[in-house]
Amino acid sequence: MSVHSLEHRGAAYEMCQYPGSKLTFRGPAKNLRRDFIACLGGTETFGRFVSYPFPHLLENSLEMPCVNLGWPNAGIDVLTHDKVLNDVARRAQLVVLQVPCAVNMSNRYYTVHPRRNDRFLKANEPLQELFPEVDFTEFSFTRHMLEDLRLVSAERFVQVHAELASCWISGMKRFLKQVESPVVLFWFSDRKPETHSNEPGVHYDPALVTRAMLDAVRPDVAETVEYEIAVSAHADKIDAVRGDPVLTSEDLQVARELPGQRAHEKAARLLRPVVHAALNT
Repeated sequence: MSVHSLEHRGAAYEMCQYPGSKLTFRGPAKNLRRDFIACLGGTETFGRFVSYPFPHLLENSLEMPCVNLGWPNAGIDVLTHDKVLNDVARRAQLVVLQVPCAVNMSNRYYTVHPRRNDRFLKANEPLQELFPEVDFTEFSFTRHMLEDLRLVSAERFVQVHAELASCWISGMKRFLKQVESPVVLFWFSDRKPETHSNEPGVHYDPALVTRAMLDAVRPDVAETVEYEIAVSAHADKIDAVRGDPVLTSEDLQVARELPGQRAHEKAARLLRPVVHAALNT
């Protein structure tokens, strides 16, 4: 495995790669020859703007290595197709999987980058026919594209959401079958699954995931943990980054949307007894 540090807009993260994968994860790198827990997810699991993301805190409380496999903006595509990530997950004693959004994945309507799943590559013919008035060459990111489509026609957007929901369920079931290890599914969000589930914006991540979608995959996981983040759990991080001269206004906006240190601490506390019980069943 290779290890290096990365200056990530105002925060220095130790980064690492595991042999055979093109993905770069937050370090420190872990010894995969011993028992470990694999924490898979997106930007929140990675812990952008946070000194101690919940995988690190969970490791400290369980005294078992927790491999942070958080990949910014990860969708089901990268979870499913990265062979090294899949291999590490299969070898884990347990997997903690942050619920991925339904925005960043290829489907019948559009295609995303296989690793950087938030990158919009092309609109497929069915989407062009559904929204003939839209110039899809203007879009570089999936979320921007979907937000615009919803503004153009909320009625037609329902068809896109239905396709994404179907793909999300089938993709999750395929991934969970590949993993084989027991999985704790972790809802880490500002909202409940019942609310704002038709909003593609980042503030509503995991965007476009509904309670019905979670229920569809519930039989395939060992346990589920749901954490609706309180507004106060964001304030500590915003205060910490606001005065950083390296950060741009765009960075500050991103920071407002992501869980702060207090939220990660609460996440680790909620996960600990569930993970501990799952390891001992």
